[in-house]
Amino acid sequence: MPHTPSRVELRPLTLADQDEFCSLVKASAELHRPWMQLPTSPEEFQAWMRRFDDGTNRGFLIRVRETGAVAGTVNINSIIRGRYQGASLGYAAFAPSAGRGYMTEGLTLILRHAFTELRLHRLEANIQPGNKASLAVVQRLGFRYEGISPAYLYIDGAWRDHERWSLTAPSPWTPDPSLPEV
Repeated sequence: MPHTPSRVELRPLTLADQDEFCSLVKASAELHRPWMQLPTSPEEFQAWMRRFDDGTNRGFLIRVRETGAVAGTVNINSIIRGRYQGASLGYAAFAPSAGRGYMTEGLTLILRHAFTELRLHRLEANIQPGNKASLAVVQRLGFRYEGISPAYLYIDGAWRDHERWSLTAPSPWTPDPSLPEV
């Protein structure tokens, strides 16, 4: 992946981000509905943050370098080592900064982080077929379409079908030590 200057930077999501995060989620309700549900209260945020405790999920904020504004959030979820060396991505733009390319830039940084620092081999993005903006992002980033996963995630009161998109690490790639040699 070529390294080009980015207008954004990644910051780990922390408990100190609670008020800003919840406020942005509330302001982005129309943008996120019906694709995802993010925490809007301190209690929901604190419960959400527990998913990052054991290291199998990593959460980040995408911040605009010039202003410090949070443009979006991205998670590397369900990190599996051994022979798989993969994870899934979850991400959302926040309404005040949506439509300016910040998510594409932030996800470019996440891909670099995932493939080089975390040494993952494969990332998946699972997206509801009607979520055209999210589908456009993964297509811009070079993800491959792999098919439909029926009733994949429970969102907004129902099991939703998702398109499965994937990307594998560029060559050369340095594997994580947990990858078996044979």
